[in-house]
Amino acid sequence: MRRSKVLEKLRQGHRASCFKINLKDTQAVEIAALSGFDSVWVDLEHIGQDWSIIAAHVWATKAHDTDLMVRVPRGAYSDYIKPLELDATGILVPHIMGLEDAKKVIHMTRFYPLGRRPIDGGNADGAYTGEDFNEYLSTANRERFVVLQIEDPEPLDELEQIAQLEGFDMLFFGPGDFSQGIGAPGQWDHPLLIETRKRVADVANKYGKFAATVGSTANLQELFDMGYHYVSVGAT
Repeated sequence: MRRSKVLEKLRQGHRASCFKINLKDTQAVEIAALSGFDSVWVDLEHIGQDWSIIAAHVWATKAHDTDLMVRVPRGAYSDYIKPLELDATGILVPHIMGLEDAKKVIHMTRFYPLGRRPIDGGNADGAYTGEDFNEYLSTANRERFVVLQIEDPEPLDELEQIAQLEGFDMLFFGPGDFSQGIGAPGQWDHPLLIETRKRVADVANKYGKFAATVGSTANLQELFDMGYHYVSVGAT
């Protein structure tokens, strides 16, 4: 199983970059990989892409030693694990609404002893049964990242308890839906939004998780100074 470039950099104390692509054209994903991004983010929450397209995106990024992160729709466990079985490097789970929600996600997406992700080593991530069974489980837990997206006010009361859970790698602050959730859609300078963006980074760092969010070249250094390690800059 290919190791995660993002996790390798973050675990070494470096920062990692990401670019979001909503297009179905795999050439766009390959161009992002060739441009030097550590990872490409593709979307199944809002974009109607079928699994063959996601598989092609995986191949395009792997060819250039670039990670692929798939934002999954909220649904059944199979919606969460199929990108991983296609050998996507990570998944981003949107709208984590509280501690119990986070626990359920981990339970569905991590193998024993972290969770009870259903096992099928006959897919791309298991080298089509070519990997040793137990090595497959342990490597997947170590080299595939699970990201919990905090983009609503509801989970904030349990944010510290969520961050202490074992079995996920990053807390990802989503400002767009958060602004709507606090009744201030598009008000990027709203005091509560600014406060929460900083709080998510602080809590992630406090409990040994990586802090992730979206940004731009204009505020990238500000986000780094705030404690963010993984920032998606730009989208197409």
